[in-house]
Amino acid sequence: MPTPPPPGAAEILFIGNATLLIRYGDLTLLTDPNFLHRGQYAYLGKGLLSRRRTEPALRIEEVPEPDAVVLSHLHGDHWDRVARRGLPRHLPIVTTPHASRRLQGLHGFSRATGLPTWHDHVLVRGGSQVRITALPGRHGPGPARFLLPPVMGSLLEFGDPGGPVRLRMYISGDTLVFPGIHEIARLCPDIHLAVVHLGGTTLPGGLLVTMDALQGADLVSLLRPRRVLPVHYDDYTVMKSPLSDFLREATRPDFPAGVVRCRRGERVTVNADGPVGPVPAEDGHDRGTS
Repeated sequence: MPTPPPPGAAEILFIGNATLLIRYGDLTLLTDPNFLHRGQYAYLGKGLLSRRRTEPALRIEEVPEPDAVVLSHLHGDHWDRVARRGLPRHLPIVTTPHASRRLQGLHGFSRATGLPTWHDHVLVRGGSQVRITALPGRHGPGPARFLLPPVMGSLLEFGDPGGPVRLRMYISGDTLVFPGIHEIARLCPDIHLAVVHLGGTTLPGGLLVTMDALQGADLVSLLRPRRVLPVHYDDYTVMKSPLSDFLREATRPDFPAGVVRCRRGERVTVNADGPVGPVPAEDGHDRGTS
């Protein structure tokens, strides 16, 4: 068995795109499982496809079975055919009501739980607990958002069962900056780590449906987390805003958070005060793009 992270800290393995393996004490969570290989196509709905440019750091059979999946929405680059076939049907999945209905009815994942915005779900394993709260998210501007599946952000609050929160982690999901982000800033004032989905995903006609570098920096300025971990920035051909653009925005004097860098295949351990230290991938390098 792997050594658990230090008390009060979470170890995050960045597998690729928005897929993270998060370990806190006795708990293991998997986010937005995307295990397509480089060159394969993700189905985005409405006849849209996008080719994957990167290789995930792990194959799905190499991932230890998690206690639950946290799924921001039902899109082919966040829940793909590999995940659908490879994950056990008894696995708990915490997601949107839209996604839970489809996962239960079409795919046989009987323990998919749909959370309306601001509702929560508590998981306990051994001496560890996480409260998962669904937060506002919007996957497209104006009426165009109705062409895309509903999306949620997630607030993960880790601690001991029945005890105080020791680590508070926000995962943005595929959202744009919209009034709901201001609501998060008001109701969630002390975020230790924000995991932000970037990439400036752009659909035909120039429709922006995920944050680009400027919007990502604006979100961080609104939420003012202690640290920010960028993900979801170069894995698919529809992503037009590279990580380097966000890192440049993060050098602004008024940028409120430290940036946690974690390449595909690397681990970083974080607590409420920031990174404890990265653990390099076994092969020592990021699995690159093409």
